[in-house]
Amino acid sequence: MNEQPLFDAVGGHDTFARLVERFYEQVATDPLLRPMYPEDLTDSADHMTWFLEQYWGGPTTYSQRRGHPALRMRHAPFRVDSQARDHWLAHMRVALDELALAPEHDAALWEHLERTANFLRNTADPAAPGTVHVAQLGGSVEAQS
Repeated sequence: MNEQPLFDAVGGHDTFARLVERFYEQVATDPLLRPMYPEDLTDSADHMTWFLEQYWGGPTTYSQRRGHPALRMRHAPFRVDSQARDHWLAHMRVALDELALAPEHDAALWEHLERTANFLRNTADPAAPGTVHVAQLGGSVEAQS
């Protein structure tokens, strides 16, 4: 079976560049996410475009220029909690919706973006009021106070 890579099926570089451009337009004005990025968003946008293109069967520019993606390591310096994830996903959802892709392509991209955003969470969310975290064998359990 010779299925066309999603990269080609959705329109190639132009589609991914539009997705990332629209995403970063929103990040530029997001008070939570903006401080996580350098002043000039150009390199960040290029890196994301290359990564998405390569992941979806396009050119291997990302690996050629940046090596292994190592996404968790690259995001480790930043506080990525549920709130940051939700902001990131909200902006990505707007950008993806504006592409108006075929439903199966939209669903495949969105599932990957959600999975990646969840994978990159590296900070626990604050405990709910009245919740106490108790250390137990290197982990934690929640107990109501």
